[in-house]
Amino acid sequence: MENVFWQKQAIDKSLRQRLNGHKSLVIWFTGLSGSGKSTIANALELELHNRGLRTFLLDGDHIRHGLNSDLGFSETDRIENIRRIGEVAKLFVGAGCIVLAAFISPYLRDRERVRFLFAANEFVEVYVKCPLAVCEQRDPKQLYKKALNGEISNFTGISAPYEEPEKPEMVIESDRETVEDAIRKIIRYLEERNCFTI
Repeated sequence: MENVFWQKQAIDKSLRQRLNGHKSLVIWFTGLSGSGKSTIANALELELHNRGLRTFLLDGDHIRHGLNSDLGFSETDRIENIRRIGEVAKLFVGAGCIVLAAFISPYLRDRERVRFLFAANEFVEVYVKCPLAVCEQRDPKQLYKKALNGEISNFTGISAPYEEPEKPEMVIESDRETVEDAIRKIIRYLEERNCFTI
């Protein structure tokens, strides 16, 4: 971009990680509405916090109340929504935090664009897989009901597509696995990759 330059900073990501005592990364939860993304992300953040790790949770509804309140649910707006979230996650990873990002993020290409913002070991895609029928049955926000009644347009899984991840780091089958199972699985994955140490 013309007339915009990177400013060298005295404190970089590695120094922040050293101060925090652990690596920083983003754990990106994707899946249909009602699949359990936010529930698992919240429970995982609590577990990590209790272990003394610095975390930050980015959740779809929260972001749309503030940063992305100017965006709707058209394909163009969904793309911009995920682009912005990716950049925010990158800032938090740069700050030395473990970021938990819970977003439907329905398009494969958008999730891949976010992945490319990070080093190979800094992005963990968790596909919270759940059959549409189960998500519809859960319907905690009554969104499926509204979508099926024609009150909501461009609703993922009903009138808009969801593209499943091709090679996620992890798949959580939330209709078969408990939240506790999911947390243990993710923690084990992070421990095996020495994410909790420098």
